[in-house]
Amino acid sequence: MSAQHIESSTIRDWTSAGALVSDGSMALELARRGFTERPCDRYNLTSGVIVERIHSEFIEAGAGLLQTNTLNANRFALESSMLSARVHEINRKGAWLARSAARSRAVVAGVVGPCGRLMRPLGPVEPDDLRSSIHEQVSALLAANVDALILKSFIDLDELEIAIDVVRSQSLHIPLLALKSFPEDGSVLASSFPSDVAHRLRGRGVQAIGSNGTVGPQRMIGIIESLRVSDLPLVAIPDIGIPTIIDGQPVYNAEPSYVASAARRLVEHGAAIIGADGGASVEQIRAIAEAVAGATIGSTPLVQKRAHAEQHDELSAPVPTSFMQAITERRVVTVELDVPRGLDMSSVIEGARYLREHGIDAVNISDGARARLRMSPIAISKLVMEQTGMECISHLACRDRNMVALQSELIGAHEMGIRNILAVTGDPTHIGDFPSATSVYDVDSIGLVRAMGRMNHGKDLMGNPLGAPTGFCISCAVNPAADDLDREIDRLAMKAEQGAHVAFSQPIFDVELLDRFLDRIKDIDIRFMLGVIPLRTIRHAEFLHYEVPGMTIPAWVRDRMRSAASTEEATDIGIDIAVRFLDAVMHRVNGVYLMPPFKKYDIAVRIISHLNLER
Repeated sequence: MSAQHIESSTIRDWTSAGALVSDGSMALELARRGFTERPCDRYNLTSGVIVERIHSEFIEAGAGLLQTNTLNANRFALESSMLSARVHEINRKGAWLARSAARSRAVVAGVVGPCGRLMRPLGPVEPDDLRSSIHEQVSALLAANVDALILKSFIDLDELEIAIDVVRSQSLHIPLLALKSFPEDGSVLASSFPSDVAHRLRGRGVQAIGSNGTVGPQRMIGIIESLRVSDLPLVAIPDIGIPTIIDGQPVYNAEPSYVASAARRLVEHGAAIIGADGGASVEQIRAIAEAVAGATIGSTPLVQKRAHAEQHDELSAPVPTSFMQAITERRVVTVELDVPRGLDMSSVIEGARYLREHGIDAVNISDGARARLRMSPIAISKLVMEQTGMECISHLACRDRNMVALQSELIGAHEMGIRNILAVTGDPTHIGDFPSATSVYDVDSIGLVRAMGRMNHGKDLMGNPLGAPTGFCISCAVNPAADDLDREIDRLAMKAEQGAHVAFSQPIFDVELLDRFLDRIKDIDIRFMLGVIPLRTIRHAEFLHYEVPGMTIPAWVRDRMRSAASTEEATDIGIDIAVRFLDAVMHRVNGVYLMPPFKKYDIAVRIISHLNLER
């Protein structure tokens, strides 16, 4: 293959005589030589001779496509190694090393991988910053005259599509291969999901689609079969198997003969570009090249499946929760239960039963408020619902669970009938019972709302199918008295956009403040539950005002509470303040969220008895 031929040809030209074999794992080959620091892209600068030699060994083993050592050469992935300022240099050098090794013997594809961080609203990366990062890397690779670009190892399909758009904004003609990594999950891979990806990508200006990494050769066969719904050339670069982690390093056990035979089957099932990723040594690539020589691409007949339009059976959403139905029809009332420490939840059960008997619509179960150790709100909600029939709104904090555990918790809660979830970011652990514990915060409350919103459409956060949509009533928190009100309103709008149905407010006492806030959120499509704390004593009021972040008790309220001659009179004043406030604003809200002090649930009932909820 001459250099001129490479420059003027297409992916179909490269595979016209048979499958094109890619190289293997640069990270593995570097590690075998003692170069184990991550990311391995750094060695383009410090050990270029070694990187070029590994490229040459892959070519001598039979590889006709070299991937530049630039998978992690973006500003985000390079931050931890203090190399973010050298993105252009690392990519240019990576392409130069591959071209020097290839000469006229192989196609050189510039590799661009994911940024390694979550995009808003799940994580800290703004879409514009992601685009800028990809643009920076792609510019360097194009300037180095690579023959093609490979978008590789993308799990988030949205991020992959952004990367495609960035490439096409810089070059309409460079051959572009888009590879989606799929989970090692038979039920997902047996669904229509891979073919959905193919349909979604083929109209976006790519010349080949496929998959790499995360799955072994056997799983990759199913992916390639599903991707054959597209008429584009297919790429299959699986890991050689599932590794065992020893001392933090992956150890692969698949023999070259096994990987090679699987590679031939992948070609026969439609892979025009074939290789191996994690664990793929020079020996593995040599075995693959020998095995696929003479194999006919797509010689195995495609198993006929239903047409794409028929693969999506109409999945009926679960019936809305009683709370969700009620708040769309009338004003509702919920009351927060006081969750004790330890195992004895009898006071919670008794409180829920009492409130149900007095017409309260639902009870709120907090999740380790102030980072204090309490029983799981999902478990408490299950106990309350089973023993009293009272509907629960379970708070779920992002503090204690990573994004996998949060979604696992949600799926379990849904199947136990706990479907009213209030997403909260959660107080940091350093203020609680275990100050040395780790605060996770993989996602914040907006990310958790997004997770439930995706689940209500039958998918997880990465777009993988759940098999059926969930029926969560998604709630969130909002503070009408926030110091930075513009930010608070922007975040509320984002929560509504991601799927939140109801907003529960922090307690407030000021009618004018509430009116101004409601005027500003009138165009946000979300129902509003007004938070109210009936004050019990002046000490209670002062504690909330001075010692609880985000709480403001106006001076006139504290003065009224201070005027009380006894605890009983102070309680009556607290109830009167709450009733007068609610009477003035009830016509503007969808419901009331009461937080009575010290398990005094009778106070909540007394307040509601004075209100006209039909207004």
